[in-house]
Amino acid sequence: MLVDLGFVTAEQVAASQADAGGSGVVDYMLANKLVRPADLAQAKAAHFGAEVVHLRDLAIPDDVIATVSRTLAKRYRAIPVSRTDGGITVAVSDPSDLDVLDSLQHALHAEITPMVASEDDIEWALGRFYGGKGETAVDKMIQDITRGEVDLGGPQVELGAEDGGTVDADAPLIKLVNQVIVDAFKLRASDIHLEPLEKRFRIRYRIDGVMQEMKGPPKRLQASIIARLKIQSNMSISEHRIPQDGRIQAKAGGKLIDLRVSCLPTNHGESIVMRILDKEGLKLGLAELGFFTDDQQTFERLIGLPDGIILVTGPTGSGKTTTLYSVLHFINRPDRKIITVEDPVEYILGGINQVQVAELVGLTFSAALRSILRQAPNVIMIGEIRDLETASIAINASLTGHLVFSTLHTNDAPGAVTRLIDIGVKPFLVASSTRALMAQRLVRKICKQCGAPTVPTADELRLLGLDASSIKNATFKKGLGCGNCNNTGCRGRMGIFEVFVIDDEARKLIYDKVPSSVLRQRAREMGMRTLREDGVRKVLAGLTTAEEVIRATVGDAD
Repeated sequence: MLVDLGFVTAEQVAASQADAGGSGVVDYMLANKLVRPADLAQAKAAHFGAEVVHLRDLAIPDDVIATVSRTLAKRYRAIPVSRTDGGITVAVSDPSDLDVLDSLQHALHAEITPMVASEDDIEWALGRFYGGKGETAVDKMIQDITRGEVDLGGPQVELGAEDGGTVDADAPLIKLVNQVIVDAFKLRASDIHLEPLEKRFRIRYRIDGVMQEMKGPPKRLQASIIARLKIQSNMSISEHRIPQDGRIQAKAGGKLIDLRVSCLPTNHGESIVMRILDKEGLKLGLAELGFFTDDQQTFERLIGLPDGIILVTGPTGSGKTTTLYSVLHFINRPDRKIITVEDPVEYILGGINQVQVAELVGLTFSAALRSILRQAPNVIMIGEIRDLETASIAINASLTGHLVFSTLHTNDAPGAVTRLIDIGVKPFLVASSTRALMAQRLVRKICKQCGAPTVPTADELRLLGLDASSIKNATFKKGLGCGNCNNTGCRGRMGIFEVFVIDDEARKLIYDKVPSSVLRQRAREMGMRTLREDGVRKVLAGLTTAEEVIRATVGDAD
């Protein structure tokens, strides 16, 4: 059949028969890559009059997977694909094995219809749906928690509030919740999303800025898992109507990690998002953040100034806070007093006075700043400039001998000037106090273990503003996907930056209230490198992909 379908020649079969010795001819051809597993599956299907199924392309519902237990699926290497009132269609690699089909029919009390899948697909599906070679601890625990092991009642969950709990029935659930957190940390996730949907309970991790779905627990465990997390983060488990916030401290891999927990009521239950706050990320040097040598030298000179304001801009999730914390870590010396005002205080930094905003008792950004100035700091970090009062106090502080760092939500560096003037700050104050404006975005780095040379497309070159002459010595790379990067081709993220140093000419333009577009054009003439231009440098150096830079700088294509 392999010969008839054109996958091998008769001569190859004859040669394989001569060389195979005691082993099967088809096994020999597979081992020597004369045929592919997918070719073999097609030949078997044609021989036995069955259909071929590509399991990786199918979205198999949870209720179908549940028809075949983990034990049976692994023993018979069979994956349920669909079911009808009286029968189940399963994918197997060998439809001629009648013993397997008969055993499944007796065990499941249903008519079995076989489909053919390659061995590779079967192996992948066992891991995906039942926990195979890549089985995580969470997958094992989900399989091990049976319906009778978890009490789905409300108040009783409190009895297991301490790890190890006093009620044995709660122990598997406690371990499961803890393992979800540990697995996320090991995969370098920044957020854990637990989302109740209509018919399932979804778990997703945000890894390097991209959401990746994990195997979720059964819908029946939803209420217990959410209650457990609310207990751990000191929320009220009896309140289901309003959003709540909390924090969890956990140990993962010998490290103490903080999690900021947000609980939001939705149509199908409470959605929980946990932000993992890893303190190790704050000790990054400026080079590790993604600065090239020239930008790093400029930035180091700026953060060493005695006074003025330095603003970091960008959308939520662009790494502004990490950059500012890394800067504070860099300049944190015994001869400098540093105070921060944040909402919330995400990371605890040694040697720095950190103030948590509490609007309920009147401790706003502006109220905290007024008091901070009496503490005689050298450096002040403000979590975000949100209103005129905060901006005015920050500017006055910078004009009276303090170095002030803060963030703004604007798309580019020159846009921060327009934003400050829009909220009511006088242009001459902006011009005289601002030392530098920096916009940033995050792009994924190419995995070092599977990165391989690649050829950019004509569209990518056009969007990056490159031509054949400018890429002669370039190193375009792309990750192929491996175990180190979870088959994504990318591992870790780095920043791309747009640094606008305010000089006398820029001050005059700000004082004259020129539009943001004019200021941006002058900034470029004065040597400012745009986000996309900085990204292009990192693409040419083989650090990230053209696709990543184009995605992150879609509004910067001028």
